Amino acid sequence: MKPVYGPVASWRLGRSLGIDPICRLEKTCSFDCIYCQLGKTKKKTLKREIFLTVEEIINEFKSCWKKIENRVDVITFSGTGEPTLALNLGDIANELKDLSDKPLAILTNSSLLFKRDVRKDLMALDIVVAKLDAPNQEVLERVNKPVKALKFDKIMEGLRKFRENFDGKFAIQIMFIKENLNYLDDIIERVRELNPDEVQINTPLRPSPVEPLSKEEISRITKKFSEFKRVLSVYNSKKLEVTPLDINEMKLRRKVEQ
Repeated sequence: MKPVYGPVASWRLGRSLGIDPICRLEKTCSFDCIYCQLGKTKKKTLKREIFLTVEEIINEFKSCWKKIENRVDVITFSGTGEPTLALNLGDIANELKDLSDKPLAILTNSSLLFKRDVRKDLMALDIVVAKLDAPNQEVLERVNKPVKALKFDKIMEGLRKFRENFDGKFAIQIMFIKENLNYLDDIIERVRELNPDEVQINTPLRPSPVEPLSKEEISRITKKFSEFKRVLSVYNSKKLEVTPLDINEMKLRRKVEQ
């Protein structure tokens, strides 16, 4: 697989060019979420490391950017695991900002934000979309199945510290499934503590081991978040037309997801 892929039609961000700083066939993550489209986590860890060099990613980006920059709204760190596990994430982000004026975003599971170096790396970004599927340790373990050493209070501490100092757009994304649906009010209270610029209400519409909630259920949930500045729902997103750089690359990534 290549570390630069897409563009893809993101219901949250628009036409998104993906940057995968891990780029492994086997998922490397700090979580093993029961709904993950990538399947089981093969390497569950909190240890940051270099998976690909800055040069490898930037060279790949340079090779395609001029051909597609007018077809891209945002450049997004995402892919085959938790992107903040990449030790050189901040260096990659700074290089990308020198090469493009498009907003730079990340989709993170929030698990490493308790680390000061991770928070520092994310300060270079324009948009941070942080996951919060649980209001407590019990639901975290049931839904997200984190590394054993990781505690919910540590995740919330990291989110609070990051929110206090981040000047960009800060969004909280929640994946609602039947396993956390009964904790809706508790989740809202946790989100309230973080005062995000945007709340993104999701349910697994892509191939997943877990059934998605219905459009009616998600609509009801979305209304419960009406106090927040901006609320998006996966069911109400616009359908965007995009043409990926490499069809075969996207097919390979879909195989990995399955």
